[in-house]
Amino acid sequence: MARNKYPEETVQLILDVSYRLFMEKGYEYTSIQDIIDNLGGLSKGAIYHHFKSKEEILIAVIDRMTSESNRLLAKIREQSDLNGREKLKMSFRKSLDRPVQDEIFAAAPNFRNNPKLFWSLLHDTIKEAVPNYIQPIIEQGVRDGTIQTDYPKQFAELIILVANVWMNPMIFEDTMEESFGKAMVFQQMMKGLGLEIIDEKIIDRLLELTAIYQKKK
Repeated sequence: MARNKYPEETVQLILDVSYRLFMEKGYEYTSIQDIIDNLGGLSKGAIYHHFKSKEEILIAVIDRMTSESNRLLAKIREQSDLNGREKLKMSFRKSLDRPVQDEIFAAAPNFRNNPKLFWSLLHDTIKEAVPNYIQPIIEQGVRDGTIQTDYPKQFAELIILVANVWMNPMIFEDTMEESFGKAMVFQQMMKGLGLEIIDEKIIDRLLELTAIYQKKK
């Protein structure tokens, strides 16, 4: 493969290759040389021209993985025809329905081999998604009376951690039965707080993703 003359295309190629290797091998087990070997002829200099280190590549990969989700959440947050509870439910449903979720679950990354990737995703979620998207939705729900809590920040963090970590079958390698049990407990927990936002479609989608992961891992 000839050297890519277009910097943006070179960056995207590096990120595509790095993402695939991080998913397959784990961040800690992927070397810069591994990335170079899969770039189809691009040199080490091509990487270091754009990224100073493997960690910088990881940050760019995480940014790309989360940018689509953040744009989706921003769009939901700004909708004027929905109350806070409706927006919260839509956030769950739309996030699960994104096609990229199938790709991630099909890659079946082993997060035990990816602690840095996992921590980066978690940190981005808590520091970016919660204060900018989920917390404002909950605060709107408090104002319009559809969500009851005196602690919107902590509530936002709780539901994100439960949904993205505890219920994530890729982290705990949950079976279909275990995923279903967790979904039912989460549904009951939300109902106990007056939020009937976890419906059958959301549960079915979680089980669908679990099945994709179980098939590929």
